[in-house]
Amino acid sequence: MYLASENSMAKKTATKKKSSTKGRAKTKKVMHEYKEGTLKSGGRKKVKSRKQAVAIALSEARKSGAKIPKKKKRG
Repeated sequence: MYLASENSMAKKTATKKKSSTKGRAKTKKVMHEYKEGTLKSGGRKKVKSRKQAVAIALSEARKSGAKIPKKKKRG
């Protein structure tokens, strides 16, 4: 009886999805505004939270047509 060892079996490698160029550029622009202190939420208040800045960046990227998956809901 022949038993294949783990070394001889083909292994699948996980491929990481590459984000779109449009989405990356939009995120870079928004994060730059956040770091300068000029990013505003709703056109009024300054954004103070890094998480909120990322959410704004992804939202703007989606509006501009970048293929960014929606946030997974926990529950």
